[in-house]
Amino acid sequence: MKISVFGVGYVGLVTGACLADAGHEVMCMDIDPDKIARLQKGEVPIYEPGLDDVVTRNVAAGRLFFTTEPAKAVEFGVLQFIAVGTPPDEDGSADLQYVLNVARLVGQHMTGYKVLIDKSTVPVGTADKVRDAVAAVLAERFPSEADRPAFDVCSNPEFLKEGAAIEDFSKGARIVVGTGSERVRELMSECYAPYNRIRNKLMFMDVRAAELTKYAANSMLATKISFMNEVANLAERLDVDIEQVRQGIGSDPRIGYHFIYPGCGYGGSCFPKDVQALTRTASEVGYDAELLKAVEAVNLRQKQTLFTKLSNALDGDLKGRTIAVWGLSFKPETDDMRDAPSRVLMEALWKAGATVRGYDPVAEDECHRIYGQRDDLQLVDDRMDALKGADALVICTEWTEFRSVDFAAVKAALRFPVIVDGRNVFDPKAVKDAGLMYYGVGRADSLQGH
Repeated sequence: MKISVFGVGYVGLVTGACLADAGHEVMCMDIDPDKIARLQKGEVPIYEPGLDDVVTRNVAAGRLFFTTEPAKAVEFGVLQFIAVGTPPDEDGSADLQYVLNVARLVGQHMTGYKVLIDKSTVPVGTADKVRDAVAAVLAERFPSEADRPAFDVCSNPEFLKEGAAIEDFSKGARIVVGTGSERVRELMSECYAPYNRIRNKLMFMDVRAAELTKYAANSMLATKISFMNEVANLAERLDVDIEQVRQGIGSDPRIGYHFIYPGCGYGGSCFPKDVQALTRTASEVGYDAELLKAVEAVNLRQKQTLFTKLSNALDGDLKGRTIAVWGLSFKPETDDMRDAPSRVLMEALWKAGATVRGYDPVAEDECHRIYGQRDDLQLVDDRMDALKGADALVICTEWTEFRSVDFAAVKAALRFPVIVDGRNVFDPKAVKDAGLMYYGVGRADSLQGH
């Protein structure tokens, strides 16, 4: 099957590479010539475990192609995946300009039947806007309606976790497709057949239901995180260890253990903007989404907790201090720092006159891209190098390599024996026994060392 994918960002490149890996011929189009040039040379411009191997393998096999020419991409496949960015507007709503630009490009170049597939995360009603955009261009090109090529629009939201995208695409729990067309059902069934052999994971539903499903899923997960952070903050004030509470409620199969780890807040490309966008959608139809507003408010407040705990531990004296920060990405196995808690912490530290000495296994380049070179930011290549002479350690990301450390060596490297653990990576008792002060999220005061 020949398939076109517009956009070689995170979603587009993973989608194109995985579909090619399943045996389809896939052409990925992007307007950024540098990205396309790098991909044509086998260089993957984003960090995602395993993606470079999939891309290299399928380029070599002649199943994965890259172009900057829209006409070539439109001509190539019957299925036209739209996987461009939908960044939040100033009011929190999703900016659809890139999605609609692709729709118009397809309308300008199509000469036969096409299916436009919204893979990007888009608000309810976007498929209608895409359909209108294509129809308007076709009406200009073909004054006679009888001459206009037919097309359909469907919704096929992605459910990819950064750091596990290849597995999520190939072994995901469900494949949601929103359409009312039997022809689209047949084409999408053929498209996903290689990933649908063990059991039928395809879920066909109305287009608007599919669009809402994506936002509802991410908002539900964000709600679980904010709820657990709210309980963790309460646990601290009640002298309760939130880890015991987490195990107690997680054992209930109606709740489960996923997304109930307290911490310093969620970030990334999905949860923050999707909660905002769904809140905005609710407002546009006259509904006050109080719970969603609270989810976002709790998360924004939670991102301040690292600075507050650190400031309290150092008696509010941060000017001139050097703070070691372990983990810069918003989660492990990615270099993505969008809305990362580390950014809130670092910017607060700089405002207070402190210097950040940071370490992250993969996000160093991204951090330099965001903040450039500055005297109060030092990035190192080894976790222990970040500690040498630092006044305290703060953990922002739960990378696996942080889970096992020599606390005696950590204490010896730090000027003050202070650890602020924003992801509850460490066992408080082990830290205390090593003579360090420990500040976790929702870990009772009685567990802190002195």
